[in-house]
Amino acid sequence: MDCLFCKICEKEIPSKVVYEDDKILAFYDIDPKAPVHFLVIPKEHIAGASALNAENAGVVAYIYAKIAEITAKMGISSYRVVTNCGPDAGQTVFHLHFHVLAGGPLGEMA
Repeated sequence: MDCLFCKICEKEIPSKVVYEDDKILAFYDIDPKAPVHFLVIPKEHIAGASALNAENAGVVAYIYAKIAEITAKMGISSYRVVTNCGPDAGQTVFHLHFHVLAGGPLGEMA
């Protein structure tokens, strides 16, 4: 598979890891949009939010629970979580991922 995030999970491409376990990987974004900006991805390839179904949707709850743990350990109490679905929404890597942004006032969403 020619998926950038799958290659990062397989350690074929280096990343600055924030957290990793058998289900997910969290790593810093290479083009941060906030003082703290990391991505959280499932290790299982899921193309995006529109590819979630009854069999794989549990990973989303798991990811949100881990985001709460990760941010708490980082001393972050205020943050934004964003996922884009499809090219018109700004999705550029077609592997489900969640942006976690923090570190100061983020302004309003569009």
